[in-house]
Amino acid sequence: MKWFKKTLLLIGLLLAIAVILPFFITLDDYIPQIEAAASKKLKEPVSIKSIAFSLLPTPHITIEGITLEKTKDLHIGKIVVTPDFISSRKASIIIKRIEIDALALPQQAIDKIPEWSKSEAPTPANQLPQIRLDSIVLTNAQVTSGKMSFGPFDAHVNLNSESKLKDASITTLDNKLKILAEPDQSNYRIDINAKKWTLPIGPKIVFDELSIKGIATLQDANFNEINATLYGGTAKGKMSVDWQKGLQINGNLDIHKVEMQKIASMLSSSTHVSGLLNAKPVFSASATSAGQLMSALHLETLFNVQNGVLYGVDIKKAATNLVKKETTGGETRFDELSGHLVMAHSGYDFTQLKISADTLGVDGDVNISDKKELSGRINAQVKALGVSTQVPLNVTGTIDSPMLYPTGGTITGAVVGTAIMGPGVGTSVGAKVGGWVENMFGKKK
Repeated sequence: MKWFKKTLLLIGLLLAIAVILPFFITLDDYIPQIEAAASKKLKEPVSIKSIAFSLLPTPHITIEGITLEKTKDLHIGKIVVTPDFISSRKASIIIKRIEIDALALPQQAIDKIPEWSKSEAPTPANQLPQIRLDSIVLTNAQVTSGKMSFGPFDAHVNLNSESKLKDASITTLDNKLKILAEPDQSNYRIDINAKKWTLPIGPKIVFDELSIKGIATLQDANFNEINATLYGGTAKGKMSVDWQKGLQINGNLDIHKVEMQKIASMLSSSTHVSGLLNAKPVFSASATSAGQLMSALHLETLFNVQNGVLYGVDIKKAATNLVKKETTGGETRFDELSGHLVMAHSGYDFTQLKISADTLGVDGDVNISDKKELSGRINAQVKALGVSTQVPLNVTGTIDSPMLYPTGGTITGAVVGTAIMGPGVGTSVGAKVGGWVENMFGKKK
């Protein structure tokens, strides 16, 4: 039994050495050489704090404290390299896995990736062994570009024996978004699925479910199947993305019965619209980076909103209270709100606007500037006291505090009509006459 005890003691000693020894094995003497090689490849000074070797759970090398002097917003927590010592030979080195933890990738670093990825002149076969990499893993990664932030997420890239893509995946840490990529002949098949996921750019739109399928190359991607459910409705469409020179997107959607209230409230906390939206927008954008896409977005669509409320303004009150110069606050209920929208960097242009309700009809044009300032004119057809009157109203203020006020001709006509025929009928007739005069001789404020 003595030999058994000695064997156990020996095994325990070896295990203890395996656990303790890595704390004393450092490769810091190689740091200057690795820094020089990395600096040459990336064309900017690279510094490394420490390099250590560990035997457990499998032999691996840990590199920490990596910084790039000219790309200071780039952050790397640590890099763990796991070689395959058994399969590696003199002529080739096999790396089973490279794991990059806590990568923070800013736009400055994204812009440099094409330069960093350029292949250098081939090394003579007898000078250095070939290196084959089996997989790359990102944990707790984050990508930022302007106001856009994507992550944190994990990513896995698996390569075959020829160092070509076998498959790749991206999963957000909350498991709300998953992206899969697999080779499809000379292209790549992309499959994106999301649940309760918030758009990382522009308005914080939440998708109950999102499915995107398409084909990508190294220069562009075409997504021919986009299906989403959001805010009680659906959206279907197509989109293409090109990144050869900057970033370009083109696409179209068919939106059906999407509740507007939460979406509109993202533009203004106090002025918004409720109701079920139907629209078929066509959109495009060209920008130097993903963070600039929203400011470069151009969108056009016919739209209609069913059974809703326009909050923050009472059109009927503004059209019937002609003595007061400006009217703000309140709400306008409608059966249908329709029109044509053009959205660009300069703001929103609503034309061919029409609102229909039991005792109110509205048509006109309204502009919302990039500073959220309102301008435009609408014609309100109001039924009151048995008389139907059309009242031109100027639109001004902001989307947080919109204001409506009758035109000068309308006010003058209303005052004269009231003086001659009395309030009520006289006011309505006078307002109508004032509006006619303005239309004949040009619209005036």
